Amino acid sequence: MRETIMVSLQEITAETVRAICNLNVAEHQRHFVAPNAISIAQAYFEPKAWFRAVYSDDTPVGFAMLYEDPEEAEYHLWRFMIDAAHQGKGYGVEALRQIIAHVKEKPGATRLTLDYVPGPGTPQPFYERLGFQP
Repeated sequence: MRETIMVSLQEITAETVRAICNLNVAEHQRHFVAPNAISIAQAYFEPKAWFRAVYSDDTPVGFAMLYEDPEEAEYHLWRFMIDAAHQGKGYGVEALRQIIAHVKEKPGATRLTLDYVPGPGTPQPFYERLGFQP
């Protein structure tokens, strides 16, 4: 019997920001995504950024950031990462499903796009398994 995965997307607070900034992908993945500290800084200066920490129960395991423009039908997954120690546990799949559900709740939203850095170890297969097309 498979264990239920409890994942939530939570706002980042003054109390949790350090823990989120300390999350890192594996060394060979670092050129695929900016550090969370950079992403959080960018989000504070971009009014259309929506960003959340990914939690498994009470443990921070990742980070996600969307570019949301209510005047546009297309939303963009700007950043997405799961800490190296927590990859392969289903957290990324569940978090991305919740992000998709979040976008579907937006009036007029018709599409969620993303991009990724190509190359060995690219996250492309992960996104394709969830229905994203190149």
